[in-house]
Amino acid sequence: MNRADTAHAAGHSCHAPAPAAAPNPHAHHGHAAHGGGSLAGLTTSATLHCLTGCAIGEFAGLAIGVALGLNPWATMALATVLGFASGYALGLRPLIQQGMSALQAFRTIWLGETISIAAMELAMNFTDYHVGGVQATSLLAPVFWLGYAAALPAGFVVAWPVNYWLLRRNVKQPCH
Repeated sequence: MNRADTAHAAGHSCHAPAPAAAPNPHAHHGHAAHGGGSLAGLTTSATLHCLTGCAIGEFAGLAIGVALGLNPWATMALATVLGFASGYALGLRPLIQQGMSALQAFRTIWLGETISIAAMELAMNFTDYHVGGVQATSLLAPVFWLGYAAALPAGFVVAWPVNYWLLRRNVKQPCH
């Protein structure tokens, strides 16, 4: 078991110490910084953070797929891949800024983020598909924007209980 896994199994926060010479003024110092310290507040913060990352990649994938006229399944696949990429990047950023290597940071977040992002992406793509946004013929079509607008809260609603469980079981750490 590596150091990150040991800390994870012990239920410790995934924060690396900030370098002494250049402290990070944006580094969080404990769980109370998230949602007043309650598990529900921490879950909401973690889910919003995850939603931000997923929304960036999801939008890019949907926009590229619709603009290129890809079929809905190819568009959703692209949106999912980009949603995972941007979600991971947003999760890795604070840990790397706090002094972890990219590999250490990824080992710390991968399981919790993967489960959270997967739930969110499934809900977002399901909703966008059924609203019709992913099937729009143009980025200017109102249904494109309606689908994306409906997908965001759907992703949040589905991922919130998943993140609650992950945080409660120390599978996901309050890294951001």
